[in-house]
Amino acid sequence: MQKTGAGAPALLTDHYELTMISAALRDGTAHRSSVFEVFARRLPQGRRYGVVAGTGRLLEQLAAFTFHPDEVDFLRRTGVVDDATAEWLAGFRFSGDVDGYAEGELFFPNSPILTVSGTFAECVILETLILSVLNHDCAIAAAAARMVTAARGRPLIEMGSRRAHEEAAVASARAAYLAGFGSTSNLAAGLRYGIPTAGTAAHAFTLLHDDEKAAFASQVAALGEQTTLLVDTYDISQGIRNAIAVAGPGLRAVRIDSGDLSVLAAQSRALLDELGAPDVKIVVSGDLDEYAIAALAAEPVDVYGAGTAVVTGSGAPTAGLVYKLVEVDGRPVVKRSENKATVGGRKTAYRRHKPTGTAVEEIVLTGASAVTADPQPGDRLLQRPLVRGGEPVADLPGLEQSRTHLRDCLITIPWEGLKLSAGDPAVPVTVTAAT
Repeated sequence: MQKTGAGAPALLTDHYELTMISAALRDGTAHRSSVFEVFARRLPQGRRYGVVAGTGRLLEQLAAFTFHPDEVDFLRRTGVVDDATAEWLAGFRFSGDVDGYAEGELFFPNSPILTVSGTFAECVILETLILSVLNHDCAIAAAAARMVTAARGRPLIEMGSRRAHEEAAVASARAAYLAGFGSTSNLAAGLRYGIPTAGTAAHAFTLLHDDEKAAFASQVAALGEQTTLLVDTYDISQGIRNAIAVAGPGLRAVRIDSGDLSVLAAQSRALLDELGAPDVKIVVSGDLDEYAIAALAAEPVDVYGAGTAVVTGSGAPTAGLVYKLVEVDGRPVVKRSENKATVGGRKTAYRRHKPTGTAVEEIVLTGASAVTADPQPGDRLLQRPLVRGGEPVADLPGLEQSRTHLRDCLITIPWEGLKLSAGDPAVPVTVTAAT
């Protein structure tokens, strides 16, 4: 039996996707031309912007989204699908189109960040995969971007692997790097995505040795003086003295992982200077989130290590994205449920800017209004082709380009939108319904 994992995404889906397809194949509606849209009705509590992340991962998964014979047999044996649906699944490969916001783009409530076009069956079967990837990665990237802003240019290391599912850890490292983190502790992320990796030693390595100096000497002997020594296993002040005694003033950094980091950073800087080691940097870690990082802005911290808060979205582990049918056979369709209504029709979205480059509004047009839209100077079209006829378009931006794109986007939003306090979305969205 084939195991379904990161490289075989077809069964990473919900049962009801296939029951809908079975019924639609039976009544003849499975092949109707359809348009689905991914958007957020609202941002997570306290957030002023979202970050599009995971697009590159999604396209990789889409290319692998086929059903192995063992998977089809499982679905038939367990009664999930009938014979006709099993036959359809056996030959399935997505042949539609995908358009979306660039990876690294900002989004706000009702931004149409992804549009999937094709037959009803081939689009609806992708719902769970699309939402799984984007809800996770967008949440992580938004949290990480807030941490990058709070760090005010100081480097950040992502080190949350042990606080997440093993594959979520890799995806989180990628999303954090997209958001501006400089490196990750996760080696799989380094291999898959070319992200710089970083890491030295834990408290266990110090405890392994008879004393702290012996542990430091061993690490320096193996890695050289351009390493980072963890100095808070016992007494931090003595740990710093031992570190400089062993490695000398050419030591790259000391790391503090516990205690009142604000007080300890200041005390450690003063002690390092007193010991004639003014160039030794201070790395702090230990359950840091964007608020803790911001609180350390005035302290002599050189590098932040963030883990749990990154991989859990810093309190918002999902971006709250939904995947809704908005058009059938060229006709807008609308869900009217209370508090869950949708705007029908394929959308076109622009970001409007002042001459200075500051974003002032996002304009979402549907129906005839989209066709007749007259963009103004400073308007930027947000959607771009991602997939055509089931195949990724050529020359899609890579992770480094997406990382740069996000940095450029954050510069354009009003400064109030970068605050960590709760408030309205940084850029308002105006949606013009189909006419």
